[in-house]
Amino acid sequence: MRDLNIYNTLSGVKEKFTPLSKDVVSMYVCGPTVYGEPHLGHARPAITFDILFRYLCFLGYKVRYVRNITDVGHLLNDADDGEDKIGKKAKALKLEPMEVAHFYTKKYQEAMSFLNVKTPSIEPTASGHIIEQIEMVKKIIDNGFAYEVNGSVYFDVVKYNSKHNYGVLSGRKIEDILENTRQLDGQSDKKNSVDFALWKKAAPEHIMRWPSPWGEGFPGWHIECSTMSCKYLGEQFDIHGGGMDLVFPHHEAEIAQCCAANQKSAATYWMHNNMITISGQKMGKSLGNFITLSEFFNGNHEKLEQSYPPMVIRFFLLQAHYRSTIDFSNESLQAAEKGLSRLFSAIKTLQNLEPSVKSTVDISSYKIKCEVAMKDDLNTPIVLSHLFDAVKVINATNEKKFDLSKEDILELKDLFYNYTYEIFGLEEMEKQDDSQDLNGIMKILLEIRSKSKEKKDWDTADFIRDQLNEINIEIKDTKDGSTWNNKK
Repeated sequence: MRDLNIYNTLSGVKEKFTPLSKDVVSMYVCGPTVYGEPHLGHARPAITFDILFRYLCFLGYKVRYVRNITDVGHLLNDADDGEDKIGKKAKALKLEPMEVAHFYTKKYQEAMSFLNVKTPSIEPTASGHIIEQIEMVKKIIDNGFAYEVNGSVYFDVVKYNSKHNYGVLSGRKIEDILENTRQLDGQSDKKNSVDFALWKKAAPEHIMRWPSPWGEGFPGWHIECSTMSCKYLGEQFDIHGGGMDLVFPHHEAEIAQCCAANQKSAATYWMHNNMITISGQKMGKSLGNFITLSEFFNGNHEKLEQSYPPMVIRFFLLQAHYRSTIDFSNESLQAAEKGLSRLFSAIKTLQNLEPSVKSTVDISSYKIKCEVAMKDDLNTPIVLSHLFDAVKVINATNEKKFDLSKEDILELKDLFYNYTYEIFGLEEMEKQDDSQDLNGIMKILLEIRSKSKEKKDWDTADFIRDQLNEINIEIKDTKDGSTWNNKK
């Protein structure tokens, strides 16, 4: 029986999951804005929805999983005015915006590969769907829920709210939003301060721009996800996911846009993972308190006492329910590393257990307990607690304190294989030694090159760069230091 229950942010309660199609699930998850190194905050939604993706497949569903790449339209401070995050980075590095987007997209994908996150079915980019976004904006205008002013198009939230409920996802009331929204410079074109941009006229200094019926400009941040989700999953689909910080305004705006364009609210179930904190404060680029995933993997950060393999990061995140906050500390990561080693040690012991004629301990309940926990809104920490109870049985059997029959040993092997490898996506850390070794070697080489440049020993610095390029490792020098990229 599938009988999966998930917490739906839209209703505020756990609901039995019933897909629109009996055996097919459609799922869209907001991906990264690619203007910097992926950090631990990016890992949490990726791993959360990777677990959901894996579990839905395990339950026998065929899943179309779409996770986007934002490479245009996401302005500083998530606002309607100001610089594009990628455009600003491109100017600082004296690169084309798409060079920046391509470089950091590859970095994100490599980090996800290290974390054993499955690639989605489709990974569309915002810049690759400009035409579709313009068409959706046209529909919203035609339906009377948007207006054009001086080359920009804004969503009319007040008018929309007179017929629908702007706040249905976040629980916010438009009166409170209007009261608490201060008028910002550059927003005088809007009818109301709560209105948001669907299309923005490009200022002369704005690098990324496209022709449109309203003049040269670029899409708003919210319209891209509405457009791409509807294009690949249909006007109504099963699950929309993302971080809890996206509930408002991003996902609220998505619902409004889809209702305004298609008379449908897009997703049936809205799922949100909670944040990762450092000393109780949300981790993020805008706050400057983030630790990149490559820094976790190589240990090169002042807050890290050691390096942590990707599987330790994955296991660390699985130890907390996806809807709860999880606070970073070296102690918690070190404990996760020990727990992961204990888990795989028990699995290895399990492979070599000698069966007895009959069992002296009942292990049949472990499978049921894990199923119940997993179907209860993906309660991974409870599943892990049941697996570690089974670890005690394995170790006690190995010490001849218990007897297990051949059938029970096979059942335990299935249990650990299904949850450890298939659903949780964990791998033995030894399998990732090569990538960890390369990270360590590259850290040393970049330090040597940096010291050579400080001494103005350009020949040595160039020699290291050129020799690495010969083996398809590209070095990029930035104002924040040097980074490397494996082009293989």
